[in-house]
Amino acid sequence: MTVLQSTPETAPPEETPAAPAPAAPAPAADVPAPRRRAALLAGSLLAALLLLALLSAGVGAYEIPLGDVLASGLHRLGLGGHALDRTAESVLWNIRLPRVVLAVLVGASLGCAGALMQGVFGNPLAEPGVIGISAGAAVGAVGAISLGLTFLGSWTVTVCAFAAGLLTVLVVYATSRSGGRTEVVTLILTGIAVNAFAGALIGLFVFLADNAQLSQITFWQLGSLAQATWPKVLAVLPCALVGLAVAPFYARRLDLLALGERPARHLGVDVERLRVALVLVVALLTAAAVAVAGIITFVGLLVPHLLRMANGPGHRFLVPGSALGGAVVLAAGDLAARTVAAPAELPLGVLTALIGSPFFFWLLRRTRRRQGGWA
Repeated sequence: MTVLQSTPETAPPEETPAAPAPAAPAPAADVPAPRRRAALLAGSLLAALLLLALLSAGVGAYEIPLGDVLASGLHRLGLGGHALDRTAESVLWNIRLPRVVLAVLVGASLGCAGALMQGVFGNPLAEPGVIGISAGAAVGAVGAISLGLTFLGSWTVTVCAFAAGLLTVLVVYATSRSGGRTEVVTLILTGIAVNAFAGALIGLFVFLADNAQLSQITFWQLGSLAQATWPKVLAVLPCALVGLAVAPFYARRLDLLALGERPARHLGVDVERLRVALVLVVALLTAAAVAVAGIITFVGLLVPHLLRMANGPGHRFLVPGSALGGAVVLAAGDLAARTVAAPAELPLGVLTALIGSPFFFWLLRRTRRRQGGWA
C-alpha cells in the first residue's frame, strides 16, 4: 500500500495562534506621571531658589560678581575657591547672605503655613492672617516700640511679637471652642473679630508713639528684611525647622479631611486633634516669620494656589512644595524690592501686596464662576 506524504510545498499551512503583541515599554522607572510632574516641579523650584540666592548675594549697591560669590563660598567650605577683599567679604557674609537666608526661612514658613490653613479650613481663600496671628504679632511689636520696652535689648520687639502672636492664637482657639469641638466658621469669625480689635490696639499705640517711634512702627508694619542679621536668622531658624519638619507628616490626614469631616472621622482621623495640632504649627511658623520680618501678606495665599493649579490638590507635595515655593517668591520679592527703585528700597510687604491683591481678586472671580455663586 502506497502511503501518500505531503511535502512542505503542498502541505496546508498550519494555523497557529497569533503571538501576543509586545507590551508597550513602561514609563521610565515605572514612575506615575503625577510623581514625575511633582519631581520636575520641585527640581525647578529648587533650581530657581539657588539661582535667586546667588543673584541676591551679588546684586546691590556694592556689586559682587557671581564667580566671586561662588569662590568665597567654596573657600569658606574648604573646597577651594579664594577669599575676597575685606569689603567684599564683609558685604557678602554680614549683609547679603543673612538677608538671603532670612528670606528663604520666612518665605518657606509663610508658604507652608498657608497650605496648612487652606487644608484645615477646607477653604482656598484661607491664609495665616485669618485667625489673627499676624495682627496679634503686630500688636506685640508695635506695643513694645510705642511703650519703649527694652528689657531684652535689641530682641525685645522680636520676642514681644512672637509671644503676642502665639497668645492671640490661643485666645482665638479657646474662644471658638464649645462642647469639646471647634467649628471652622466660629473660628474664622472669631479671628475676624480679633483682627479688628488688634487693629484698634495698633491705632492706640500709634497715637501714643513719638516721631522716632512712628518711623520704626511704620517700617515694621510695611514688612522688610533690611535689618537681617545672623542673630535674627538664628532666632527664626528653630521655629521654622520644627514647623517645616512636622507639617508633611499631616499631609495624608489633610487629604482625608478634604473629603469632609464625617468621612474623615469614619476613616480614622481625629479631626479635632488634627485642627489643634495644625493651628499650633501655623502659629509657630507665622509668629516667628512676622516677628523678624514684619507683616508680609499674600505669600501664604498665592503660593499654595499656584502649586495646586500646577500639580493638583494632594497635600503630600503641596505642603513641602508650598514651603519651597514660598522661599522662591520671597527671595525674588526681596531682590526686586532692593533693585526696582535703587538706590531706594521698596517695602517688601507693600510689594507682595501689590502682586498678591490682583491675584486674590482673580481667585475670587474664578471660584465664584466655577461654583455658580456663593450659596
